[in-house]
Amino acid sequence: MLVIGSGIGGAATAWHLAGRGAEVVVADAARPGTATEAGAGIVSPWTSRWEDALYPLAAAAGRYYREFTAELADSSFEVVGGMIVSDDDAELAEAQERLTSRAADAPEIGEVRRLDPAQARELFPALAPGLGAVHLAGAGRVDGHLLRRALLSAAERRGAKFVEGEVAFRADGTVASPEGPLEADSVVVAAGAWSRELLAPLGIDLPVTPHRGQISHFELPDTDTAAWPVVLPRSSSHYLLAFGGGRVVAGATREAESGFDYRVTVAGQREVLENALAVAPGLADATLAETRVGFRPGTPDGLPILGLLRPGLAVSTGFGAGGLTNAPFAGKLVAAVALGEDPGFDLSPFAPDRFEPDAGGVSPR
Repeated sequence: MLVIGSGIGGAATAWHLAGRGAEVVVADAARPGTATEAGAGIVSPWTSRWEDALYPLAAAAGRYYREFTAELADSSFEVVGGMIVSDDDAELAEAQERLTSRAADAPEIGEVRRLDPAQARELFPALAPGLGAVHLAGAGRVDGHLLRRALLSAAERRGAKFVEGEVAFRADGTVASPEGPLEADSVVVAAGAWSRELLAPLGIDLPVTPHRGQISHFELPDTDTAAWPVVLPRSSSHYLLAFGGGRVVAGATREAESGFDYRVTVAGQREVLENALAVAPGLADATLAETRVGFRPGTPDGLPILGLLRPGLAVSTGFGAGGLTNAPFAGKLVAAVALGEDPGFDLSPFAPDRFEPDAGGVSPR
């Protein structure tokens, strides 16, 4: 088995394949802008407004986090709780109703309760004074860099091998690498936003495009942020979350027309800072430690692409901003597909052949 791509999707797929006894080679190049390295790390799919096929996948992925991270050393996953925040009682009432309804099928959500502004600031002291919240106990956070490293290390212990450097399909289906041709009975493409160009020599046009996300890391010296919950403003797609050591993460831009332009832009930085300070003005005196750029793999319908492209060739990509949540579970499913097994989950909404050729979708020539 050959897995092309070692972001969170490729790493999870390789780990699952190796755990099933397959001989696995993981091939990847160190490109700037991989989505995993610039992901926020929020694991709280239940707070989304998704109602389409993505929500069942994401809910199952959120549940799966408890299971697979228990098998990994230093996965960094922690359940810290989360808050949907707003100054509008109607918005909070709608959010509470949605979470309470979803909790019937997703006990991982934990207790759902309303917080007044004072209670919300007790949990996240930098929060604006007028924001109330709906708190869910089950929201989690994960450091994507550490999780990826844990998955790849565990895959290596299971026998996986690694090839570093650019790999490329030839028209005849072989895979060229710096170490020579890579032979495999089955290939899984998990190359994120680069999946389209990787598959092009095979005559396959996969509609995956890079969506740039700029995300900033702040430092609050002498502040214990380890227990601060995830903060999700109801009025925007931006968010805040904290890690230990006084680190707070704020983001992120969603730039679908950026291409692979690996820059922190003035407009992007302003957007992140303005949204962060509107929700948490207490961060104004924090140190702006760094701003990361990641290219999220987007698709025309906003759903990932999972499954077989053709016999012996599978794909796992297109997660958009939800990769750190959804890709580990998707890795389990696609590993089963690559082995010719029933994944035990309906992947038809994510099938690669759902795009019509005249719409720019998967088009084998």
